[in-house]
Amino acid sequence: MKPVNQLIQQEGAIQDRSIFWDEDIYQKEMEEIFARCWLFLTHESIIPDEGDYQATTMGEDSVVVARQKDGSIKAFVNSCTHRGNVVCFSDGGNAKSFTCPYHGWVFGMDGSLVDVPLEKQAYHNEIDKDALFLKKVRVESYKGFVFGTFDEEAPSLEEYLGGMAWYMDSFMDVPGGCELIGPPMKSILDCNWKNPTENFIGDGYHVGWAHASALEISGGPLAIAKGNAVYDAETSGLQVTVPEGHGFGVIWEGAAALHGGPVFEAYQKWLDERSPLIKEKMGEHREKFYQGHWDAAIFPNCSFLYGTNTFKMWQPRGPHSIEVFTWTLVEKEMPEDLKQMIHADNMLTFGTAGILESDDGENMEQCTQSNRGYSTRQGTLYAGMGQGHEYLDPELPGLVSKGWVNEAPQRGMYRRWAEFMDGKPWSELSTTAQLEQTKLGG
Repeated sequence: MKPVNQLIQQEGAIQDRSIFWDEDIYQKEMEEIFARCWLFLTHESIIPDEGDYQATTMGEDSVVVARQKDGSIKAFVNSCTHRGNVVCFSDGGNAKSFTCPYHGWVFGMDGSLVDVPLEKQAYHNEIDKDALFLKKVRVESYKGFVFGTFDEEAPSLEEYLGGMAWYMDSFMDVPGGCELIGPPMKSILDCNWKNPTENFIGDGYHVGWAHASALEISGGPLAIAKGNAVYDAETSGLQVTVPEGHGFGVIWEGAAALHGGPVFEAYQKWLDERSPLIKEKMGEHREKFYQGHWDAAIFPNCSFLYGTNTFKMWQPRGPHSIEVFTWTLVEKEMPEDLKQMIHADNMLTFGTAGILESDDGENMEQCTQSNRGYSTRQGTLYAGMGQGHEYLDPELPGLVSKGWVNEAPQRGMYRRWAEFMDGKPWSELSTTAQLEQTKLGG
């Protein structure tokens, strides 16, 4: 593996192609990124009651997230501490305990070992069950979105989100909050996990080109962008990146723009009716973000489109493959018929066989698979669009770029990737707080 400063250069603008293909780099990512970062697990609305659980992965570690008797949420590694078999085979449900199918060890909903067959006869009552607890995951929730980390030294989830939290509150902190409609749709893509993350983090450049036909078929207001025929950098939107590696692009007044016909009308009416509440609670800036369409990502592998209302996890399955988890993001207080209309549109656009998902999936796969060639893999990739034109806004967190076509969020993502891959301790990682201090001139 090359030194990290050769893999990522010019403040994230240049990436060595080997980061999308090399097995050693991938294993280093599992150690330095996926074993340390906060990773999305589930939403509180999916496991509302005692005994409710959801199985997921953190990197390639299988984990179970479960609602406890006291209402808290705990998570643990889904692997028996006897011989290593999984103790939960279901994607989710409700249970009182988990039993390993190999030798019958029983674990409680908190991961504790509660029963061992032949404990008296074969173990002579000498087994230390407290020492055989399923490996714990540190869990925190932000506005109902549940994240986990294996790193006890990691900062709080809110600190990890940094300035991105301020923006996400525009829709996460609405009256009643948000929820995810599941179970998640799942699919496999033959691509590296970074390809979809960099796509969703703010790649407005591809929208009018790669999705030209799909935009025309969908028939929403955003169809005018097909072929990149219409674009105004000064007034169309913004791109934002925060030092923690998260970022997004926003199209002003575009939240409902990918929906067509009755869905667009019903959704836009809802947004217009709710906007005064958002303005009163969070101010004019976030009311504007509430009415915008976002393409966004939380580093390393959680992405969402607010407006199209798709919420995704790109679960790594080796350097050349991912498993895609897709939910529909809605406000809890929406009428049920509107929720279902948005959910149906999400399946049409970004579901497993969605018209926009198919466009993206093919491009992501080819971006990864092109690096199969040895000589190709010796080259680099360039994401320098708009570099040097970012600015600090006194009222907005992070680095801001005019227009929704820019590569500042991608550069921010790869700067963060490099920081982690260098093995930097949390105290040496860039933070939004440091950037805010820069704004103040301190």
